[in-house]
Amino acid sequence: MTVDTLSATFSALADPTRRAILARLSQGESSVNELARPFKMSLPGISKHLKVLEKAGLISRGRDAQWRPCQLKAAPLKDAADWISEYRRFWEQSLDRLEDYLRELQHKEQQSDGKK
Repeated sequence: MTVDTLSATFSALADPTRRAILARLSQGESSVNELARPFKMSLPGISKHLKVLEKAGLISRGRDAQWRPCQLKAAPLKDAADWISEYRRFWEQSLDRLEDYLRELQHKEQQSDGKK
């Protein structure tokens, strides 16, 4: 069974630790030890989070002797942002319609106040 990329991205982003890891990697590549430092978590625990991020295509992990750099791969985040932007347009259009309706009500109210 294949999981679609968007579902994998949102699933990976559902965890605050993984979001924090991505935020750190947005500043540049980092080792597993450096990524683990701010968390009260074992290295195997951090590695599990990194595997989820890697499986979702959000990071890549390399190997250079003892250095195991991780890098952010932001393309899946752009796909998620594009998907979300469709709903942003929906809400903006809904709010624009509400604003038009409120102006119409205010205009009717002003006309009725002027007739009194």
